Amino acid sequence: MVSPTRRRVLTTVVAMALAGSLTASSEAQPPTSGVQGASWWANAVLRRMSLEEKVGQLFVTYAYGSGADSRHPKNQAEFGVDTPAEVVRRYHLGGVIYFSWTDSLADPKQVAGLSNGLQRAALTSGAGVPLLISTDQEHGVVARFGPPATQFPGNMALGATRSPDVARKAARIAGAELRAVGVNQNYAPVADVNTNPANPVIGVRSFSSDPELAARMVAAQVRGYEGEGRPERGVSATVKHFPGHGDTNVDSHSGLPVIHHDREQWRRLDAPPFRAAIDQGADMIMSAHIVVPKLDDSQEPATVSRKVLTGILREELGFRGVVITDSLQMDAVRKRYPDAELAVRALEAGADQLLMPQNLRAAYDGVLAAVRDGRLSERRIDESVRRVLTMKYNRGITRHPFVDETAVDRKVGTREHLAAAQEIADRTTTALRNDDNLLPLRDKPGRVLVTGWGEATTTALAEKISARGPATTRLATGAKPNPKAIDEAVAAAGNHDLTVVLTSRAWDDAPQQELVRRLAESGRPVVAVAVRDPYDAAYVEQARTWLTTYSHSQAAMESLTKVLFGETSPRGKLPVTVPVPGKPDTARFPFGHGLSW
Repeated sequence: MVSPTRRRVLTTVVAMALAGSLTASSEAQPPTSGVQGASWWANAVLRRMSLEEKVGQLFVTYAYGSGADSRHPKNQAEFGVDTPAEVVRRYHLGGVIYFSWTDSLADPKQVAGLSNGLQRAALTSGAGVPLLISTDQEHGVVARFGPPATQFPGNMALGATRSPDVARKAARIAGAELRAVGVNQNYAPVADVNTNPANPVIGVRSFSSDPELAARMVAAQVRGYEGEGRPERGVSATVKHFPGHGDTNVDSHSGLPVIHHDREQWRRLDAPPFRAAIDQGADMIMSAHIVVPKLDDSQEPATVSRKVLTGILREELGFRGVVITDSLQMDAVRKRYPDAELAVRALEAGADQLLMPQNLRAAYDGVLAAVRDGRLSERRIDESVRRVLTMKYNRGITRHPFVDETAVDRKVGTREHLAAAQEIADRTTTALRNDDNLLPLRDKPGRVLVTGWGEATTTALAEKISARGPATTRLATGAKPNPKAIDEAVAAAGNHDLTVVLTSRAWDDAPQQELVRRLAESGRPVVAVAVRDPYDAAYVEQARTWLTTYSHSQAAMESLTKVLFGETSPRGKLPVTVPVPGKPDTARFPFGHGLSW
């Protein structure tokens, strides 16, 4: 009888052998590398695949469970099988995406084990093609893979450094840590240019409101994520959200945004980061669920617009990589079409992969039916599958589908990586106002109150201030503080030498604005800090000392504390213009603004 341990080892060996067998043929010897090698391998695999296996390569979805063979009731409810491995086998998936809510991201060793298990499932069934394994690790406000993985400031914070080298370094480290746990594709960087301060879904996920700065940072991150010439050390970058989601005040998760840029405005404002990414050889671009009537007068969302995905992205910009949709569960598109029709229309428009359909079975069967009925040709399916296979080959996934689970601790969240994240964060904190010359704190305060938004964030900042000596009190009031919470914070401020109040999206939160206003009018020293959108600082003129960190990470709070106590000078420069409320064309804090001391 074979022991479970030996069975796992044998399974891995068989899977690796299968992966290797796809690079050899009795008919011809493959080219060793490069474009010819990728093309040869993709075509050889494509010839072996059934239609069902080809269609499976076009789908990317999640599965529930911390291990490939973990049984989870939600898998049965959504996919008709019990385990993540069975989801992969049943639908011949091209890719899997990880979330914490699917139990996929508990800790690095668990993630590595899950990745290896899913790769074994893919390689020992069907066409034997390894998986794209992905997550959304933009950093900042969208970071699925938490500590001990290294957490970097988000894109707008990186934009405040003005340094493509910093952006590249953050992406290189982040990509290497993802690859160490078997994640070989990242849904980042965001290429949207945040020209609308009221944007509810992009904001600090964007590098800048300036197209050229955003383009430089996106290009640098593509290089960093994709391993800077060492594909097996990096991950496929996924540049999003084409044709540009920056100028909207509607969240496409819940509604359908309409952007009124004409073609010339689009070329000037939205296109530069995507052009830069294509020039750098980005593996993948994600479509946006937005309508741009002057790019396509059909009023169709870009995800199902042939004029946008094929006419503009493929033909005008010359993109030859993989086009993936944004999540097909989002209301912007799902309220428009049933799951099967939505999948078919996205492929007709020019998409290659379909992300997270609400009903995978309906979408999968719908694509199969469209081919069998002649609506989609098998040649059209082959075009997309060939692109997906080529990307897997070029990223080194076919040669290195598995990761060393014993080496994870030596590669993820290392001392060197954490130090790099702190060094980068120290370049991002931006001082917007210091009207009373309150900062840096020349005399160390005896008692400090930390209040405002965020239980974890106020706790982290209070701990870091306390470590410098002051007796520190934390009083979190959260988003939309009620009058009682505001009164308590103002009363507490009267008993402290300094109050630091944190805000997050206060530009859209009147109670947070009232909290800052009341504290500023209390007569006690107050430092207001926007730990997300810098736009908050324009909404409370009574606060005469304003900083922004663009991020509420531990590294950002350490950087903030250093600035407060004069250990470092604020080095960040605004990567966006902060307008006067109600006057979008009048700058309260202009692009590039940033005080220092």
